[in-house]
Amino acid sequence: MPPPEVGVEEDPSTTTTTTTATTPTSKLHALPVFKPDLYERAWQSIPHPTLPLLATAHQKSVTVFSLATLTSHSSLANGHERSVRSTTWKPNLPPHKLCLVTGSFDSTAGLWRWDDTGAGGDADSDSDGLGLEVEVTASDKARDDDKDWELIVVLDGHDSEIKSVAFSPSGQYLATCSRDKSVWIWEDVGAAEADDDWETVAVLNEHEGDVKAVAWCPETTATARGRYGTDVLASASYDNTVRVWREDGDGEWVCVAVLEGHEGTVWGLQWEPISRDGRFPRLMTWSADCTVRIWSLQEEDEEEEEQEAPRHAWGGIGSGIPSTMRRSLKEEWECTATLPKVHTRDIYSAAWSASTGRVASTGSDGTIILYEETGDESTTADTHADDEIAAAELDGDVPMTNGHPEKTKKKKGPLKRTWKVISNTPNGHGPYEINHVVWCKRYDTGCPPEKRGIEEMLVTTGDDGIVRPWEVMKEETEQSS
Repeated sequence: MPPPEVGVEEDPSTTTTTTTATTPTSKLHALPVFKPDLYERAWQSIPHPTLPLLATAHQKSVTVFSLATLTSHSSLANGHERSVRSTTWKPNLPPHKLCLVTGSFDSTAGLWRWDDTGAGGDADSDSDGLGLEVEVTASDKARDDDKDWELIVVLDGHDSEIKSVAFSPSGQYLATCSRDKSVWIWEDVGAAEADDDWETVAVLNEHEGDVKAVAWCPETTATARGRYGTDVLASASYDNTVRVWREDGDGEWVCVAVLEGHEGTVWGLQWEPISRDGRFPRLMTWSADCTVRIWSLQEEDEEEEEQEAPRHAWGGIGSGIPSTMRRSLKEEWECTATLPKVHTRDIYSAAWSASTGRVASTGSDGTIILYEETGDESTTADTHADDEIAAAELDGDVPMTNGHPEKTKKKKGPLKRTWKVISNTPNGHGPYEINHVVWCKRYDTGCPPEKRGIEEMLVTTGDDGIVRPWEVMKEETEQSS
């Protein structure tokens, strides 16, 4: 029998929500589309972590576009028997080496490599060896056309379609999820970078429906303290829930929380790219119920964790048991925001900007919505609680332990903020559904040179086979005469 589900349901009394925005403050300006058109349904487009490349999954292949020229750079084909549903870049590789993993409806994941060292690539060169300069020469383009991706490893084990693939920030782990209701975690155990040796370290079967998406928490300073480690995986499912997974002290991956509140399939999820308040990164989810939700970990106060550690079943200070193992792995997550409900049909995709903190969403209704978070940068909730305790001490109303007031356990709650809609763009791909939206850096010639690699744009991918970039512009207010 599987362990009982842990977590909390959404408490409407603590959820921060907004309903509408009075006046849009931004608008999306369509930039020239990526060429060539794919002329078939495209599922998603994933930017490279550091290079001006964009990988688009469609049918049985992946087309890699240059963000500098907005044209095809290379393609991955003849590796899968059915449609490629998702793809992800392996991080932390030299600039002249590329690695992509593809997840396919044929139930396999493929690991592909591109090594341009033999073609004059040099990790220390200005051109990065891939022909990705903003001004691409004809010879560079010809070389790229002649270069092929190589399928190195096929990861086989799922019983049905793979829906999502994701690398951990270090690249050590790869997560895959499937229609077979499972999440698999694979580990790169190769002795060197060129050794492609992967092992299955966990098969997670607690979801009760198709698992639609997986996402690893990014490495940030906020994730490294206390018992909240850096390797955290979240999965979204057809069972309307999200599960959070961590590795326990015995090296087993366990579910530490079940996030419940969505009233339809959870199509996807993304961790907050950069935590802006010093707390553990939040988690964003989106669903067939037409909502986007933000979840926050209710962190326990570090000082009180240390005080309580000796009494806990895991052991105590000085017991020789690491602090990460002294406490139960159960975690409390709370839905702290539901973004304004604008979409009229399933939300297939949402994206959280690391640069601005803005969120974009899109889906079955073909509408692209842009949201912005506003509110106080600090909260006085803990201060008020301390004041109340002090006042109660004077009145003699606080229980005493050894002459000191008995402390109650406090959780580090999220800051009080709200979300508003700043842009609403209908029919982003005409009558077609939009399957994916993502933020990426601009390198195209339409961007001022001093802003290339800095300024962001949105990229949407749809059933029409078009990969469309969008510039976010400030809405001009009409002046009355």
